[in-house]
Amino acid sequence: MGEDALKPTVISTSKWDAADYAKVGGFVAELGGAALDLLDPQPGEHILDVGCGDGTLTVKIVERGATVVGIDNSLEMIGAAREKGLDARLMDAADMKFSESFDAAFSNATLHWVLDKERAARAIWFALQPGGRFAGEMGGEGNIQKLREALDEELILRGYPPPVDASNWYASPEEFAEVYERAGFREIDARLIERPTPIEHGIAAWVMTFRKGWLDRAGVPDEERVSIASAIADHVGSDVADYVRLRFIMRKPD
Repeated sequence: MGEDALKPTVISTSKWDAADYAKVGGFVAELGGAALDLLDPQPGEHILDVGCGDGTLTVKIVERGATVVGIDNSLEMIGAAREKGLDARLMDAADMKFSESFDAAFSNATLHWVLDKERAARAIWFALQPGGRFAGEMGGEGNIQKLREALDEELILRGYPPPVDASNWYASPEEFAEVYERAGFREIDARLIERPTPIEHGIAAWVMTFRKGWLDRAGVPDEERVSIASAIADHVGSDVADYVRLRFIMRKPD
């Protein structure tokens, strides 16, 4: 892989530490089994994992007998995935280009971070063979609304204006389907699933891991972050995050 291949155009707004994510965010892959079952990977299929992260779910696809290429725009995550023996490539979902084509594509907990959604949808379409399917799950309309509101309120109280630009695309099923229909997909089934999620390591740890990029953009110094995260945990009053998922499957026409 040449030097240019290691310099992706970063469209996503996520900021990840692989070790921290493995500790605090392990539930993401654990709860991705339903989306993986929807994909239903078959032995011998060649599958693209869009936003493979540290490769935890990618390994499960391989275990079902498929060959898999994982992509992610985090160098740390790609390193962790490669340590698992995976074919993991540093790319942004909106800029994917391949010399090969895939029987199916999969994505879990990634597409809501990719704000250039139209380009990402088209890149996935081009990666698939005719008749190929795309299945997965992402944050949907209303996802972690209480947590997001609590964080912004705390930032304002402390004199840090929350970023104006959105950091996520939490789509309704209709909005999501419209984007992927324009990209060329058909037979789109997208639906919202409310999934209140217990966070084993607590809401404060969740804020430090999953909202690191948001705190960066708000200009919050490192020494104040633990205090802010603790205040949000107190405000929420439980270790349950108000997750709403958008689960989907679609097909590229023959």
